[in-house]
Amino acid sequence: MINVGEVIAVDGTKISIKIFDESNLDSIYWNGKKYNGVSIREYIAIRRGFRDIVCVVQGEYLDERRLIEDPNKVLYLRKVEVKPVGYFEDGKFFEGVKHLPMIKDGAHLLPDEDVIKIYGSSSAKDGFTIGKTVSSGLPISLPWHKLFNTHIGIFGNTGSGKSNSLTQLYTVLFKEKSEQMKGKSKFLFIDFNGEYTQNQLLDGAEKKVLKLRSKGEPQDRFQLTHDEFWNAETLSVLLQATPNTQRPFLVRLTKGRCKYNENENSLRDYFRLTFKAVFTSASPRPECLELLKGVARIADDAALSGRLATIVFNNARDQKWFMLTEQRVTTYFDKPERYTQSLQGTVENVSLELDAFEELLLRIQLRLTNDLVRNYVQFEHIQPLLSRATAAVVYLRKVVAVVDAVEELPLLTIVSLKRCETPIKKLVALLIAKHCYGRHGVNVSQSPPNCTFHLIVDEAHNILSEQSAREHEVWRDYRLELFEEIIKEGRKIGMFLTLASQRPADISPTIISQLHNFFIHRLVNDRDLFLMENTINTLDHLSKSQIPNLAKGCCIVTGTSFDLPMTVQFDQLPKERKPDSDDVDLMKLWNQND
Repeated sequence: MINVGEVIAVDGTKISIKIFDESNLDSIYWNGKKYNGVSIREYIAIRRGFRDIVCVVQGEYLDERRLIEDPNKVLYLRKVEVKPVGYFEDGKFFEGVKHLPMIKDGAHLLPDEDVIKIYGSSSAKDGFTIGKTVSSGLPISLPWHKLFNTHIGIFGNTGSGKSNSLTQLYTVLFKEKSEQMKGKSKFLFIDFNGEYTQNQLLDGAEKKVLKLRSKGEPQDRFQLTHDEFWNAETLSVLLQATPNTQRPFLVRLTKGRCKYNENENSLRDYFRLTFKAVFTSASPRPECLELLKGVARIADDAALSGRLATIVFNNARDQKWFMLTEQRVTTYFDKPERYTQSLQGTVENVSLELDAFEELLLRIQLRLTNDLVRNYVQFEHIQPLLSRATAAVVYLRKVVAVVDAVEELPLLTIVSLKRCETPIKKLVALLIAKHCYGRHGVNVSQSPPNCTFHLIVDEAHNILSEQSAREHEVWRDYRLELFEEIIKEGRKIGMFLTLASQRPADISPTIISQLHNFFIHRLVNDRDLFLMENTINTLDHLSKSQIPNLAKGCCIVTGTSFDLPMTVQFDQLPKERKPDSDDVDLMKLWNQND
């Protein structure tokens, strides 16, 4: 035990220690053990009885005293201010202020193995070492069993090493625990910028990469079941339906499909009866003709389209449908028999071989047509929904596949949204989260959960931002409410979120407040710093003051899984394992020959 000073003042948890002159060294070796000297953020112990009170150094200052015998001679005393954080008893570290020292108690340095115990791991031999402490260079092994059953936030400005830390965290996890996790846990990574589609994180058959593209030729698609797709809530989100008129319309559409879908040829019957209702109605609606022409285009039937092109609504005289023939003879639909003679055969010969998206457009137009005939809706209230559906389907069918049964996900699934346009990125990310949350909730059969699902979202501000001028507020609210439900209720069913973002202040405060553990890289924006200060109660004053000046790859680790905040320098991954987010080397770029 190396004594380095003695207690000279105790004011609550504010303790002052006078440091001996011979103790002002950076490192000290004693009996073959290395001890770090007394400096800011280092730990020292104060012996009180049979236990050591562990304190962290928060500040130091120099006290000048002139000797009474010789006023011209000045005595300089080095003092440090420390704060107790726990104590050692029987070789074990316990967090919390239970004991306080007294004046004249001796202070001594702690060997490296005791400092590692303070950081929450008795040794770095369990294989989960991700970096070293900044001050002393000690290897830090995270308590993985207490970390990955929590919600995690990784925050830092661009270029601060955030992506490397996220990748390192899960690379080490898969390296050490992948065999144990098979069949018990699944991980899905939403990658907005396509940084993790190569050799990152995991190799082998237990990894699957989906590269979604809404521009150009489609590549991969994310699978949804028919039940998930034909859901009024899902369709309301996809089509940004207004709550008072368009959402009830979609509820009627999905309920009708669910009621009759088991019947053979139910869609063909619905198709046939809609045409008959339009052209045999006592009070025909002219808007229905354009809707039926759209139906014919979806069915891709040239004969029906040709027939409908000859039908006209007579506004001037008797408000009836009539058909122009090649001889310019008009045939009026003045009774049901006329429809049977003129159009019914063509309608019944239409072959409806449609995918889910074509069926959606078809059913919207058929449902709207039937509602108009019966005066259930105003055309101008539902028509914008049809326009949005027509536009959305063009992109959705490139990134989403609707199937009878989805393929089982492997241990790790990477979903790259790099080649998707911004509105589609948000939409697909929401669909993925909703799909995973719903399916995992069904699969969990006991409490505590017998399996876990881990959803990792890089650049999470893209999907969790409270402010967006591009989207309807109803859609934005639903998006946030879904993730807030996941983060508040997901723990009970074994679903956990990991969020990484450059701008934590843009993310919903409700979501940030529910995170359990934080990896905080350099942040300089006042709003971000204010959020961190007021959200994380485990962050001490000294750690807060370091955040704007952290070096690249250096972060403050704190949260419910850690006894104390610690400043860690994450290890750098090999080049082939790094995310594709490196800075451009201008020296190399501009000096290379063409």
